[in-house]
Amino acid sequence: MLTLGLYNTYDRNKVVEAHYRGIARGAPIAYAFGFNLALVGFPYDFEKQELVDFVRDNTTIGESGAYLQKLHDEKRLYVMDIPQKGFPAQFGSLVVTSSHGDKKKAVSSREVADMMARNKPLFILIGLGRKGLPKEYFEMAPYHLDITDGKGVSFETCTAIGAIAARLYTLAEQQKMAGSRKDR
Repeated sequence: MLTLGLYNTYDRNKVVEAHYRGIARGAPIAYAFGFNLALVGFPYDFEKQELVDFVRDNTTIGESGAYLQKLHDEKRLYVMDIPQKGFPAQFGSLVVTSSHGDKKKAVSSREVADMMARNKPLFILIGLGRKGLPKEYFEMAPYHLDITDGKGVSFETCTAIGAIAARLYTLAEQQKMAGSRKDR
């Protein structure tokens, strides 16, 4: 399982525009590059279909929620509260994304792509908002990914979502093709 997780660092008590716009932006990216989408800590008290409908009714981004609906229909959409003791094992190894992760846990985009090419379950977690991910996830995660591979360039959240998914997908596909050429 390959999952792109969006972690809410905006308001946890009321729905704000940044919530549904971030979800609407993340859904087509997850869909296009073969990721599941997990929404973590959003203040929605909806069933998944109600959430999809809410996003569709409140934004035109992502073809008005069409890709969020596709992810839901294909059972590739997960909505969860903030876990107290880590994420469910089904999501695989946690990869936190940051331009300033722990160097001892740093992993390159090629290394993550190699894991993807080998079908290793990964949960790639992105903080939605300027606060970034909470420190406990950096402690918990075995892998810290700077998508700029050590350059430490900080991206706006939605730019980061696109850059992370596109770069990892492209590198994983290149590795799969290189591996299939070796098998000939």
